[in-house]
Amino acid sequence: MTARQGMQAGEAPGTAVGVIPARFHASRFPGKPLVPIAGVPMIRRVWEAACTAKRLRCVLVATDDVRIAEACAAFGAEAILTSAAHPTGTDRLAEVAARLRDSVIVNVQGDEPLIEGFVIDAAVDALAADPEAPMATVVHAAEPGALADPNRVKVVLDRRGRALYFSRSPIPFQREGAPAAPIWQHVGLYAYRREFLLRFVALAPTPAERAESLEQLRALEHGFPIQVAVVEGWHSVPVDVPADVARVEQRLRELGRC
Repeated sequence: MTARQGMQAGEAPGTAVGVIPARFHASRFPGKPLVPIAGVPMIRRVWEAACTAKRLRCVLVATDDVRIAEACAAFGAEAILTSAAHPTGTDRLAEVAARLRDSVIVNVQGDEPLIEGFVIDAAVDALAADPEAPMATVVHAAEPGALADPNRVKVVLDRRGRALYFSRSPIPFQREGAPAAPIWQHVGLYAYRREFLLRFVALAPTPAERAESLEQLRALEHGFPIQVAVVEGWHSVPVDVPADVARVEQRLRELGRC
């Protein structure tokens, strides 16, 4: 089965599937999945890039809006309509996961139009390499300006490559005269073991999660480790607010893809 084929009944366990949660009514950027990035809807850019991942048997779009579903159908993506009541994209992801038999579910963020297949593969491989971890994610070296930007989440890792903490603030604090520590910037991409994902969405939200508005802290606060893959040769340019579209288009021009 190729990466561009859709969900099939009776799919054997042991596979990984990518799911792109796509909500139309985002508070900071309504209609964000359909915003044109250099003339191409963002959801299409994310889906086509995710389809290049070698570890995924397919890539699906999970949405609560028929406009997004119709746009996906127009360029060949399989979209699954989900409940409009989900508070987060992870809850939307879990609704789709409950219908699947794949052992690994990858949350591919719909606001990462420059994602590449090898970055997704890195998260799946990190999860496979740590049998004790129920989920994995990705970081890269922080880009200039990321430390002061609360939309760019920073991460501290332990010596096993697991996440110690995620924050919108600069971490770790760089004390004057102390040796510099690496500053890792988080990529909003998660590979979950399916059973854990279904359990995760039932866990109670936690204090740090609420304070930082970072859902992954729920896993850490409940005592579940998150394995982390460090990627090189690529960096995240997410679209959080309308002004970020220009940043992505500038990066596309730099890459000769615009």
